[in-house]
Amino acid sequence: MFLLSKTLGALAILPNFLAAIGLFGCLLILTRYVAAGRKLAIGAFVGLAVCGFSPAGSLLLRPLEDRFPPWVPGADAPDGIIILGGSTKPEVSAARGFPVSDIGVDRLITGAMLARRYPNARIIYSGGSPDLLPGNLREADYALRILGELGIPRDRVQIEGYSRNTAENATFSKAAASPKPDDHWLLVTSAYHMPRAVGLFRAAGFPVEPVPTGWLTSGHTTWLDLGNFASSVLLVHVASREWIGLATYRALGRTSAFFPGP
Repeated sequence: MFLLSKTLGALAILPNFLAAIGLFGCLLILTRYVAAGRKLAIGAFVGLAVCGFSPAGSLLLRPLEDRFPPWVPGADAPDGIIILGGSTKPEVSAARGFPVSDIGVDRLITGAMLARRYPNARIIYSGGSPDLLPGNLREADYALRILGELGIPRDRVQIEGYSRNTAENATFSKAAASPKPDDHWLLVTSAYHMPRAVGLFRAAGFPVEPVPTGWLTSGHTTWLDLGNFASSVLLVHVASREWIGLATYRALGRTSAFFPGP
């Protein structure tokens, strides 16, 4: 499953798929199938242009980010806090000798804020290496350093550094936490990732209270934003990856709903 997600699954992500189709079309142009190759290349170019110059990314991402409302503190303090990985770049961090953050750095910031608010809560950071061919680098090791700089003592954070995807985050976090039936655990991850994460934690038998963070959309849509082509394509990439993940886990029976909600 992990191998397929990193190969066929990665290819299915919309910008990757369009790039692959465009490259295939260019190769066909060099053969006797010139007409078909030209159509594929032009179609891929138009598709990428739509991704970059239209609000497609925001429109795809907004339902994911709005699925769970912003967290409101309750009267009871949580027993523990799970912070999902995706917040550091291990290879860049190792090369630079300094922890470098990734798109999910808000997970660390929000997790640190909650840890300071609830000094008696257990803290588990769940994140190993998401690479197809993992080495000795784990993002959790660098996340731990960032949490330390944010004022969270090392002895408060329990590292779960073996998970490679969200399904393993849920399974391994439950094993690390060993939650009791009446325990109250918070789950911190990016808002766009929360539906998939909650669905998998529920399937693992680990009830959690969602704490979404790191929103990427504002609700404002812009057409032909020439200065943000790359960031618009990134939104399409992130959104299509999440929708594909939701559909895949549901089709395989690993979640009980296609679009888990509150």
